[in-house]
Amino acid sequence: MSPDDRDQLAAEYALGALSGDELARARALAASDARFRAEIARWSGRLSPLLEEVAAVDPPAALWSGIERHLVEPSAAGANVIQLRRRVGVWRGIAGGAMALAASLALVLVTRPPPPIEPITPPLAIEVPAQMVAMLGDDARNMKLVASWNPAERRLMVAAASDMPADPGHAHELWMIPADGKPRSLGTMPGPKMRATLDQPMASQLREGVTLALSVEPMGGSPTGLPTGPVVASGKLERA
Repeated sequence: MSPDDRDQLAAEYALGALSGDELARARALAASDARFRAEIARWSGRLSPLLEEVAAVDPPAALWSGIERHLVEPSAAGANVIQLRRRVGVWRGIAGGAMALAASLALVLVTRPPPPIEPITPPLAIEVPAQMVAMLGDDARNMKLVASWNPAERRLMVAAASDMPADPGHAHELWMIPADGKPRSLGTMPGPKMRATLDQPMASQLREGVTLALSVEPMGGSPTGLPTGPVVASGKLERA
């Protein structure tokens, strides 16, 4: 008998799943072979804790009397009962082995060290551009304006803080003067208030330290793209 066959026979004997010739052979080996007895003891030690967890249930009296009647009076049904008992023994052995395997896996999961904890990388902070303001004025002409610039929305708002003289033949045009010193038109003011949403190229140049200026131009704005009339108010953008 191979070692695997001996181990299987010892396990089935410990489970009580043997009958007939196999049971007789196992008993004979247990009586004459100390190593086989040790294997039976080893399997009993593995499986007994699992079997103790199952509560015993007494079968109905009518069930056993019916089985005995078929055994006393052999018939096709009796043969089926004997075959069924054999199958039940085999399935009991399979179920016991599965329970032992589940217990072994549970022991491995309990004793296995936990996986290393990966460090949590905080999300990168998104920097929101600061809003800016500019106070435009000219003491000589007594004109005051307040400009508010929102870089995130590319929105510019300008409002006159004092009287803004109206001139039917002229218009007030707002200019941006970046670091290169070249004025760029931001549009004309139709009245004391102006709102504009700038395109991305223009918005990218409107930053802290840039000068905003208001000039007097012909109706419709400067014909040259540069200031042609007097500058009546100016001021630099600063963080709000």
